[in-house]
Amino acid sequence: MIGTFLNTAAILVGGAVGLTVARDISPKNQLRLKTILGAFIIYAGLSTTWNSLNGSVGQIGKEVVIVLLALVIGNATGKLLKLQKGVNQLGHYAKERFKQAETASGDRFSEGFITCTLLFCVGPMSILGALQDGLTGNFRTLAIKSILDGLSTMAFAKTFGWGVVLAAIPVLAYQGTITLAAHAIQPLLENKAALDSLNATGGLLVSFIAMIVLDLKRVQLADY
Repeated sequence: MIGTFLNTAAILVGGAVGLTVARDISPKNQLRLKTILGAFIIYAGLSTTWNSLNGSVGQIGKEVVIVLLALVIGNATGKLLKLQKGVNQLGHYAKERFKQAETASGDRFSEGFITCTLLFCVGPMSILGALQDGLTGNFRTLAIKSILDGLSTMAFAKTFGWGVVLAAIPVLAYQGTITLAAHAIQPLLENKAALDSLNATGGLLVSFIAMIVLDLKRVQLADY
């Protein structure tokens, strides 16, 4: 559960920094940060995929076919279930609550807790990262999510106050449960090639996140 603990710590630290530091990050530094983060995400994703393709040429070819089929079938299933649409609706709900908190003097503590819990738990990185951490011990995806969540908490803390910090509790419970459940069934997955294919597919999905961070393309990531 290293990834989930890291994610929880990032939210706590980001919230503390946001509450104690008055000055916002300048647009210039924001752009630099996004570029560095995008490059790190691409490296983490593609290196995970590359390291997961093992064995003979025939075995690697078989794993590549599995990865491509997983992406195609997964995307088709996600669209059928309208997963991205559901995530977008939850994101819109969180955005509206954020606007209300900026313009009203209501209960910002609970608003911050609810908004950040939605944002930090709903995204596909929560599930994908927690599964990878539990099945293979690979917590790179959750490490990337930790950086994103930490920066978000830092910004939200200026609007919502201490409520955003408490979002670390549901994140710990939600991702931790997925990780522990995945770890429990890991002994049943004796086929290493299956785990390699899972990691390779997850690595590609992580690299897609860079397109969103760098504002290159709006990938419907939840559908995968």
